[in-house]
Parts: sequence; structure tokens; C-alpha cells
Amino acid sequence: MVVIPAAIEGVAVAASLLPFIIHRWDMYRWSKEHAAKYQPKGQKHQEELTVLLPVWNEAVILRKKLDNLATQELPFRLLIIDSASTDDTVKIAKDWLKQHASAFTAHEIIEMPERKGKTPAVIQALEHIGQHHKGLVCMTDADAMFAAGTLKRMMQWFTDPMVGAVGALPERVSARQEEELHRASWDNMRLAESMVDSTPFLEGSCMMWRQSCLPIDELYPKANADDAQITTAIRCRGWRTLADSEASFRDVAPTSGSEQRRQKIRRAQGLQRLLVRQRTNATTRQQGTFGRIFRRQFHFHITAPLLLAVACVTAILRWAFIGLYGWPATFTLANSLHLGLTLTEAICLVLWWRGRNGSSSGPLSLLGQWFSSMELLARSLIKTARGESLHMWEQHAETREELLKRER
Repeated sequence: MVVIPAAIEGVAVAASLLPFIIHRWDMYRWSKEHAAKYQPKGQKHQEELTVLLPVWNEAVILRKKLDNLATQELPFRLLIIDSASTDDTVKIAKDWLKQHASAFTAHEIIEMPERKGKTPAVIQALEHIGQHHKGLVCMTDADAMFAAGTLKRMMQWFTDPMVGAVGALPERVSARQEEELHRASWDNMRLAESMVDSTPFLEGSCMMWRQSCLPIDELYPKANADDAQITTAIRCRGWRTLADSEASFRDVAPTSGSEQRRQKIRRAQGLQRLLVRQRTNATTRQQGTFGRIFRRQFHFHITAPLLLAVACVTAILRWAFIGLYGWPATFTLANSLHLGLTLTEAICLVLWWRGRNGSSSGPLSLLGQWFSSMELLARSLIKTARGESLHMWEQHAETREELLKRER
């Protein structure tokens, strides 16, 4: 009675972990083969650019964000869409634009009568710009501060007519050790996927795309991950979607573990729902290497946490059998399996707990971070199964205040 649960547990863990190992090996190969030539084809590319800034109750940070945008080294039109803010966000925006009338080539503020969430706001703004607009659109968040020259750098990728979207990478301020490790893994993954074909996920805090490449009607308003929705929709229509390591922005990660987990669960749900909706379109034979990347991301975000849940259930079942029938006899297969799995489970629990609390476990930190991520992905799946949608959320107020302090 011990051998069968032990075998199921071992197979489930191996099946969940093996695609991660394969993907990391592929990332190494892709980076080695393509890194040297992974650069924009031009240096003087120019197109009409609209910067889209969705806001909701951003009075604390908005002035600093507008100051930051005004320092970018190219002209663009600014479009702010406000999701029925209840603070002074709109007043601050209007006052700043009045005082800095020449900061942008043009500016416009759309005021929504009620708050519907970020994705509906983005959809409304994109429809306002127009499906057949020939220029570029850059979406950014109020709490993301661009490094100098970021927009100009991103624009150069569009010299290649097959590039549909480009995203910057974050420089996360005040991140815990777990978040730094998680972010580094994500960034390396996005870059490697971009080098060989395309990545399905770009950062909505700073991403740019050809408006004519984006099918606006494919965006789902009752889910978050608007950035990944845009990226995947563009790639599924045949254009490349790339991350650029030389374009960056600064933001602040939540400092407390509970707030950080709340943020990650929200993001996880948006990505999981996207992966389910786009699985058929993104994994056809015509998608080539990107189809393989998308299938693996489906595994990472949905299949793997479910397999680990199966492993946990069978581990509990194995211990229940031990409690009912006693410890297996010495020098038996059941005894060896149980001892080995008990030691492995103890190590995994320690790594998970330390990763969850932002503590380093030396060379095993990445494994601890993986276990912690699987927990959050599983919790997100549970919320979705219960019918809880996280596409409207409360901000992390402390991150805005911390960023404002550091930008002064």
C-alpha cells in the first residue's frame, strides 16, 4: 500500500520538473547561438508614437511619471485613460499638462465614467487610437520609470517589418531575495525565447507594438494580463514579439511577503486564463518554435502545479497508510521508498518555506523559488475554479510611496 502512492508521487514530481530542465537547456543553447546577433537592425528608425498611460488613483506618483516621460529623447503623443479615479489623478494630470504644454507633440485625457479594470480601459484607449493606426503604441504604468533613451532604443527594433512588439525589462527596487531570483529567471527566459523566435509574455509597464498588428477584438476584458494578451495576439498573427535587455524601467516590488504573494497570484491568474484561451491558436504547426514555447509555458503555469498537487495528495495518502498499517518492514522496497521520499519531502518543505519567506538556500535557492511559485500558481487555479476573478485589484500603495522617495 506504500509502493503505489510512492510511485505516483515520484512520477508526478518528475513529470512536473522535467520540462523546466529541458527548457533551461534550450535557453542556454538559444542564447549561445543567437546572442551575438540579437540587436535591432537599424539605429535611426522613426515612426509616429503614441504613449498610452492607463491610470487609476495615481495621485501619489503621477507627477513624477509625467516628468519621467518628458525626459525621453523623442517626440510622441500622450494618451492618458483614467478609470474613474476617486482621488486627484485627473486634476494633477491636467495641471501638469497645462504647465508643460510643449512636453509632448499632443496629449489627450479620456475619463471613464466607471471603473471596469485595466484591460477594459486599455481596450477603450486602443479603439480610440484606431485599429488601422499606422504608428506605434507604447503602453506604460504610472509606477514604472523609464531609463534614459528607452523609447528610442525600443523603436529601433521596428526597422525589421516582421517585429510586431518589443518589451523592456524591469530593474526592480527593494525586491526580496526570492523576487530577485524569480525576476532574473523570467528575464533570462524571455530573452532566450525572443532570440530563437518570440516570447508570449512582455511587461505591460513598458512595451511597444505596431497598432496595425494587434487584433483589438481578441483582448478579453474580464481578465488581467493585458500585456500578455497583446503580445500573444500579435505573435499568433505572424509577427515577432521580443524582449530587449538594453531597454529598462524601474519599479518597486511589494516589501511584505503577503503583498508580494497577492500580486503574483493576480498575475498568475491572468496568464493562466490567457494560456487556456490561446492554446489552440498558439500551438498550431504554423507557429513553429513559438508553438513549442507556448506549450511549455502552459505546462509551467498550469500542468506543473496540478502535478505537484497530485504529488502532495499521494504523499499524504502514503503517510495515512503508514499510520494505519505501521512502518514497512526493514530491508523491503516499501521501506526504502518511504525513507527516501521522507528525506526528499523534508528537504523540499524546507526549501519551499525558505523560498516563500524570501530567504536564501544557497545553490538550492532556485529550487525553493520554484516550489514557492508552484504554490502561488496552484492557489490561482483554485481561485479560478471557485469563480474568483482578480482583474480588478487594489494597488500596492507602499510601492508608489517607496518609488517616489527613491526618484527624488
